Amino acid sequence: MKTFQLIYYSKPFGFDLNTLHGILLTSQANNFRDNITGSLLCRADIYLQLLEGPLDKVEEAYKRIKNDDRHIDVKCILKEKTNKRFFPSWAMKDDPVKTWMWTKNEIDGGIIDKLPKSHFLNLFKKVADISN
Repeated sequence: MKTFQLIYYSKPFGFDLNTLHGILLTSQANNFRDNITGSLLCRADIYLQLLEGPLDKVEEAYKRIKNDDRHIDVKCILKEKTNKRFFPSWAMKDDPVKTWMWTKNEIDGGIIDKLPKSHFLNLFKKVADISN
C-alpha cells in the first residue's frame, strides 16, 4: 500500500499541557490502529503536524482534526505520495518546539503561507533525524 504524507497547521484553542497530553494520547491510539505515523510540532500559537500512512486513513485523521474544536483555522500545506516514512516507529512524535520555529510575530504575519512546501518537508526531516 502506498504511503502518503500530509502536513497541516492550525491555531490551538485552549492550549495547555493537559490539552496537548489529551491530543497526543488520542492521536497515538488512533494512529497505531490506522497505521499512521508522524510528528506534531506545537506551542501555544501553532500546531504543525506531519501525518504519514495509507491515503484513506490519513484523510480520515485530517478530517477528525478539522472537526476538533481544539484546532482553529486548519490548513493543509502539503499532501503527496512518498516512498519512505520520516517517522516509521512513531505513532505520534511530539516536539515542544524548543529548537526551531518562527517567532509569534512571524506566524501572525503569515510566514507559513509564504514558505515553499519543501521547507516543511525539510523541517520534519530534521526532526526525524534528531529523533531516530
